[in-house]
Amino acid sequence: MSQLSKKPSKQPLNQSLNQSEPPQQPSSKPSVGEFIKHEWRLLLVAVQFLTRLPVPQFANYNPQWLHQSSRHFPGVGLLVGLLCAGVFWLGSILFTPLVAGVISTAFGIKLTGAFHEDGLADSCDGLGGGLTRERTLEIMKDSRLGTYGVLGLVSALLIKISLLASMPLSVAIVALIIGHTASRLLCISLLALLPYGGETEHAKAKPMAQQLTPFQGLLSSGWLLLAGVLVVLLFPNTVQQIGIWQWLLALLLGIVATDYMRRLLHRRLEGYTGDGLGATQQLSEIAIYIGLAASIPLI
Repeated sequence: MSQLSKKPSKQPLNQSLNQSEPPQQPSSKPSVGEFIKHEWRLLLVAVQFLTRLPVPQFANYNPQWLHQSSRHFPGVGLLVGLLCAGVFWLGSILFTPLVAGVISTAFGIKLTGAFHEDGLADSCDGLGGGLTRERTLEIMKDSRLGTYGVLGLVSALLIKISLLASMPLSVAIVALIIGHTASRLLCISLLALLPYGGETEHAKAKPMAQQLTPFQGLLSSGWLLLAGVLVVLLFPNTVQQIGIWQWLLALLLGIVATDYMRRLLHRRLEGYTGDGLGATQQLSEIAIYIGLAASIPLI
C-alpha cells in the first residue's frame, strides 16, 4: 500500500487504468455465484497490486475494481504471512532464529516488492523534513531517499527482526500470520476514517483515492477472523502459550500505532496518502510483534 501517488515500478495491473473500459453494470441483484466470482476477481486484483505474485489476465478490467479490492488487502496479508511463516520455520531448522528472522523478512520484502517499506521510508522523509503540507507531499513524491527515510526504514527492519528472533519458533510463526493480516486491516481502516490527503489528479492509482465503505470494512474483518481460526486450529497450544494479556497488548498497541498515524496524517496532510498507509502497516505490524513478544508476569 505503499504509494498511490508514486507507486513503485512492479508488475503492472493487467489492464491500463486509463485505457480500459468498465463493463456494463448488471440491472438486477447479482446471484451468490456471481458475487463469489466477483470477490475472487477482486482478491486477485489485490494480490497483483500488493505483491509480485503472478495472477491471470482480466477481461474488461474496471478501474473501480482496485478500490473495491481494498477489502481484500488483509487477505493478501494472510497469504504473505503464511509464506513468511513457512520461510521462518525452514530458516529456523537450518540456521539460528536471528538468521531465520533476516531471511523471512527479506523474503517478505521481495514478495511485496518493498511496497509498504517504501511507503514507510517516504513518510519518514516527508513528515520529518517537510514543514508545510505542500512541501511534505513534494518530498514524499521524490524517489530519492533521505536521512529520515534511511533511519526509519533501518530501525523498523532491525526491530522487526529482533522481535521475531526473540520469540519461540511457534510464537514467531503465529505472530507472522496474525501480524501481516491484522496490520493490513488496521492500515485500510484509515480509508474509512480519513479523506484522501494527496493530490488526486496526480495519483497513478486514482480509484484508491476513495474512502472505505462499511460493507468493505465488514468483509475485511472476515480475513482476520479466518487468520485467527487458522492459528487456533494449527497451533492451539501456542495460542494458549502466548496468553490473554499478550494478545490484548498486541491488539492495544496495534490500535495505538494506527491511531497515532491517523492523527499525524490528519494534522500534517489533512488525510491519508499511499505512503501513509504503507507506514501505518509497518508500524502496526511492529506494534503487534512487540505485544506478542512481551514478557508479562502473571498478576
